[in-house]
Amino acid sequence: MDRWGIEVSLLSISSPGVHFGDDAAARTLARHVNDTGAETRRAHPDRFGHFASLPLPDVDGALAELAHAVDELGCDGVTIETNAGGRYPGDPAFAPLWTELERRRTPVFVHPTSPPHAEATALGRPRPMLEFLFDTGRAVSDLVFGGTLRRYPGVPWIFTHGGGVLPLLAERLELFRTAVAGDGGGPTVPEQVGGLWFDIAGTPFPHQVPAVERAFGTERLLYGSDFCWTPPAAVDAQLASIDAAAQPEGTTWRELTTANCARLFPRPAGSGSE
Repeated sequence: MDRWGIEVSLLSISSPGVHFGDDAAARTLARHVNDTGAETRRAHPDRFGHFASLPLPDVDGALAELAHAVDELGCDGVTIETNAGGRYPGDPAFAPLWTELERRRTPVFVHPTSPPHAEATALGRPRPMLEFLFDTGRAVSDLVFGGTLRRYPGVPWIFTHGGGVLPLLAERLELFRTAVAGDGGGPTVPEQVGGLWFDIAGTPFPHQVPAVERAFGTERLLYGSDFCWTPPAAVDAQLASIDAAAQPEGTTWRELTTANCARLFPRPAGSGSE
């Protein structure tokens, strides 16, 4: 962080999350990682924020942990995976959680994880290479086609890796929404997806960020490192590619993503932002 001039990082647990099949164990693990993240935040309040993990698909456990994380720990948001044991975020069973998150206006960081039957679809190759990017698209399409984004417009959703495959598929999803699903009213799929936030972890340049910019603009673009699954040398290369890329008119990618982050996560005067 010091080497690259990053003042604040928001910490989270990514794939595979905290739920491994047992609700009670998942609640215990979520509480442990969240308390640990909060301790780091308290020890270095000017350098770190914290997204609390929720033990989905256990909705009651997730609601209890949300209250603990926000009311007692002061977390900056929560994190979930693109699917929880094969159940995607448009599942009606998750409605009580989305209702509470909207009431609190709590940001939700969604990190991809392996889809069901990943052993077959990954063809023996690393799942983050392709499966994660497609599972982000699958999760967002479920939020759109299940009506979740329309019913809970006050939830700030954040997706990583520039939205995965979404910049290429949003228009195709709209085609199916209107021509196949027969849903001709309301905002289009690109309009709904354009209301989400995206970080630029992964391989931001030369293609990922320009694709997001063309599809959804840059008003909700954030920086993300993907450390520590992305090792330091790869984070160095990622940041170097951002600095070496053609910069947006009148600003830089650093300034733009920092300003966006400050809008989504306002911090007390005198503290930095990512």
